[in-house]
Amino acid sequence: MEKPLIQIEGLTRRFSINAAKGLKKQHFAAVNDVSFDIRKGEVFGLVGESGCGKSTLASLVLRLLDATSGAVRYEGEDIMKMNQARLRQLRRNMQIVFQDPYDSLDPRFSLRRILEEPLIVGHYGNAEQRQARIEALMQDVGLPISLLKR
Repeated sequence: MEKPLIQIEGLTRRFSINAAKGLKKQHFAAVNDVSFDIRKGEVFGLVGESGCGKSTLASLVLRLLDATSGAVRYEGEDIMKMNQARLRQLRRNMQIVFQDPYDSLDPRFSLRRILEEPLIVGHYGNAEQRQARIEALMQDVGLPISLLKR
């Protein structure tokens, strides 16, 4: 069997809750002992009600938040032990898709600008190479290139 692309083992993130004076500090587990594997080419969806920890889990996988415990591995490499340069490199291959499109897609921007922004941030090629990549992406999802102006 093929090795997992991503392995999540016992991932937990607890947050402290400020208690009233004289009371013991409390902790809230936003993500508690989550484990799963994702294999290359596999489609993986994470669903749940609002506030159940989906966004926190995604932030832990990308190490935008530090885990309280557990492990995250990408192609066998421990994400928790990566330095910032390696994390930036890794994050070019990963992305969070937020539930609310208005959090991700600015309606004031053209589709071209929305698609080009991560390519610029990720230092992907020159303007001509970025344009070719954007057009290839549009073709991949079956959308006409004319929509890029909208």
